[in-house]
Amino acid sequence: MTTPTPALMIQATGSNAGKSTLVAGLARALVRRGLTVAPFKPQNMSNNAAVAIDGGEIGRAQAVQARAARMAPSVHMNPVLLKPETDTGAQIIVQGQRWGTLRAKNYLEKKAALLPAVLESFAHLARAADIVLVEGAGSPAEINLRAGDIANMGFAAAANVPVVLAGDIDRGGVIASLAGTHLVLEPDERARIHGFIINKFRGDPSLFDQGLTAITRLTGWPSLGVVPWLPQAAWLPAEDAVDLDRTHASSATRIIAVPILARIANFDDLDPLGMEPGVRLVFVKPGEPIPGNADVVILPGSKSTIGDLAYLRAQGWDIDIKAHVRRGGHVLGLCGGYQMLGQTIADPDGVDGSPGTVDGLGLLDIATVMSSDKSTMLISGTHCATGAAVEGYEIHLGRSEGADCIRPLLMIDGRLDGAASPDGRVQGTYVHGLFTGDAFRKAWLAYLGIASTLAYESRIESALDALADHFEKNLDIEQILKIARSRQSTSASAA
Repeated sequence: MTTPTPALMIQATGSNAGKSTLVAGLARALVRRGLTVAPFKPQNMSNNAAVAIDGGEIGRAQAVQARAARMAPSVHMNPVLLKPETDTGAQIIVQGQRWGTLRAKNYLEKKAALLPAVLESFAHLARAADIVLVEGAGSPAEINLRAGDIANMGFAAAANVPVVLAGDIDRGGVIASLAGTHLVLEPDERARIHGFIINKFRGDPSLFDQGLTAITRLTGWPSLGVVPWLPQAAWLPAEDAVDLDRTHASSATRIIAVPILARIANFDDLDPLGMEPGVRLVFVKPGEPIPGNADVVILPGSKSTIGDLAYLRAQGWDIDIKAHVRRGGHVLGLCGGYQMLGQTIADPDGVDGSPGTVDGLGLLDIATVMSSDKSTMLISGTHCATGAAVEGYEIHLGRSEGADCIRPLLMIDGRLDGAASPDGRVQGTYVHGLFTGDAFRKAWLAYLGIASTLAYESRIESALDALADHFEKNLDIEQILKIARSRQSTSASAA
């Protein structure tokens, strides 16, 4: 019998507790020890997606974790991706490809049918890895979602993977969160948890020694460490829209404003701009006006272009954007934001909502037609205006054509992408990830009279190495490895 690959699953007491960052930091720490590490998340819910090397979609966090593990991102690292389109429905991506669109209730009824695909992807990664680091979703304490679970304990049991539970002390109540999770879990689920981690601690960790003792007394789980708050973690691309609340403190006077759409997608496109010392990146919340002194307004990607266009108008942002253009300001539309800038958006088959055609903002002479064919690909090319190298990816439905396409933004593998107004102040493109490239970002900012001083790729690598150093110092890595390897002995005993 083949010995199973060591594996460990990081679950947490709640969402945004730092699971993604813990997996990324542990991946980099273990890779530096000479191990081949594969990150894996059975089920993710996010509109921040990345394109894998095999051409399909995965969650942004898994692409970051792959980078931390020095591996090419694969669709098998996130076999089920839910991309919310409304408050009650989402597009379902299975092993990188669009599987369908379901309302939340229907998905709960059907998710168990996706377990074979999840286990297949896990096995695929395990065959080529020394260890698989698995990230849970939300919390195993959500016992109302236990039936057919593939994201937390349901997967851990099916794949026989030991669990470490993380608690976020920054939000308060971490002792109760851990003890409460222990209380609502089934006995076999409690036994699957081999220890806990306290994450995002501020101050002197020794002040929480009594808290660690209390948690162990209440749960029987040992502490594997207390992770102090690490500012560099905020440099990594965010996955959840809640992270848009992260402040971009800057004394810069050049403002780039980004309205937060209801179904904003791939907003990590803007992270490199927020790190530029010469830029103040302002995320405009619903009900707030777009700053009148903004140099640029960027319309970001959207998972529901027509719905978010209506949302944009409901906030009065269409009026603000047109006034911004009249004052001589610049506008850039990314993917769904690019589609919104045109004259019309037609959706004859209802792939983005109800069938029909709506008026766009009319700032670009293009028209978009939605279709069920989805473009997901990695791209490389050049910036037409400067020849600067460009790398990024496309994830979109629809095709845009019109007179302004004779002034494309990019040349990609011999084809043109994007459009610009005759004066060049309104531009759009289907390509995500443009600003991660130092050459393009420098050229684009220079056009606005802003000097770029950021080396983004180096910054991300520094953040991942800082995480690894931080975890080596504050976590019991040897015990964590021992827990991961315990999967081998439990599988043998079960046999």
